Amino acid sequence: MTQPPLPAFPPGFLWGAAASAFQTEGAADADGKGPSGWDAFAARGRIKDGADTARATGFYERYREDVALLAGLGADAFRFSVSWPRVVPGGSGPVNARGLDFYDRLVDELCAHGITPAPTLYHWDTPLPLDEAGGWLERDTAYRFAEYARAVAERLADRVPMWITVNEPAEVTLLGYALGEHAPGRQLLFDALPAAHHQLLAHGLAVQALRAAGAHDIGLAVSHSPVWAAGEGEEDRSGARLYDTIANWMYADPLLTGRYPDENLAALLPGPVADDLAVIATPLDWYGVNYYHPMLVGGPSRHALGAFAGVGMPPELPFGLREIETGERTDFGWPVVPDGLRELLVSLKERFGERLPPLFVTENGCSYDGLDDRRRIAFLDAHLRALHQAIEEGVDVRGYFTWSLTDNIEWAEGASQRFGLVHIDYETLTRTPKASYRWYRDVIREQKSTRPSRH
Repeated sequence: MTQPPLPAFPPGFLWGAAASAFQTEGAADADGKGPSGWDAFAARGRIKDGADTARATGFYERYREDVALLAGLGADAFRFSVSWPRVVPGGSGPVNARGLDFYDRLVDELCAHGITPAPTLYHWDTPLPLDEAGGWLERDTAYRFAEYARAVAERLADRVPMWITVNEPAEVTLLGYALGEHAPGRQLLFDALPAAHHQLLAHGLAVQALRAAGAHDIGLAVSHSPVWAAGEGEEDRSGARLYDTIANWMYADPLLTGRYPDENLAALLPGPVADDLAVIATPLDWYGVNYYHPMLVGGPSRHALGAFAGVGMPPELPFGLREIETGERTDFGWPVVPDGLRELLVSLKERFGERLPPLFVTENGCSYDGLDDRRRIAFLDAHLRALHQAIEEGVDVRGYFTWSLTDNIEWAEGASQRFGLVHIDYETLTRTPKASYRWYRDVIREQKSTRPSRH
């Protein structure tokens, strides 16, 4: 069934698509790139379908082809990530000029097509030497990240007008350090909290380093989910409040208010926390929101689910995750709840008021198989309508990046989950635009025809 046209978004609204280095680039050791923690994780057999992460989608060699696909969409911007181990193979020390050369070429290619480069400096691929030294559990990693950020900005700031420091620190903390489902595979539960604090510190230090190197328009991408209590009882409401704190406000509050939301959690954090918070709360130009679905949370339960499909929660945690009953699920098993995006954006405005900078939706998308991916079209259409409603309710949202431009390596799930507007044949690396690509192209074209663009 054909959907009616989307309502008109505000003048200058930015339309984009996103990707990340580890998930797409491949060329594992090309031109001096060092290994990342994710490369080591894959080498230990932790990618469930055995996908070739060293090859990925071949973006390193085929970036011009993918930029042409972006141009075909009419996209205003491309959110990609810079591989830290490609630029600084040791995590600290000498900069690999050949690694920076690749991003120089990519930025030039984007600019030649009138597409705004929007690089993310950390999208989970920690240089392996730093991972082996403790990764984000170590305070030093934050300072090494700021050095790397400055090196990238010194090369690219003359052409890059929009910067993202870190992506989804909550997922890195929860899945990488607390539960061990992602690299580096640690299972520390609440002892993982230093990883959260050090990522936030790295962000603040990087904002300062970027600005010192001439960069402007800086934000970050934080995953957020509305958290719903599974029941009316105190155990369920208490479990939901705690999960909401550690999944949402543990990150947003220090970034936007300079305080942690819970004194007991803050007491578990290392270092001069008060001094660090002043750095973490370095003013942002904008704040990025990654949204996929809400979370239904109650008290502890033997039948609790994971943070994402297939990720088990230890029974000793003081909360448990439950199934959201919905008629539609993605191929990943995630519930489809478009109004959760509106609810989330409105809740951010209500919580932070004048402290909330302009927002961008830096990720939103879904996993569905097939070239005639009408369920993806329905998903994106419904979420864009929910986003428009949030804007109507007074939330200042300046742009939307769909995840993702092409199918890619979905971390520990490998090639089994397809989020792209463009299909990747993992045998030949042939790119084939899906029905959703053509739909998004038409959406962008219609929006630009009804509203003036700032580009």
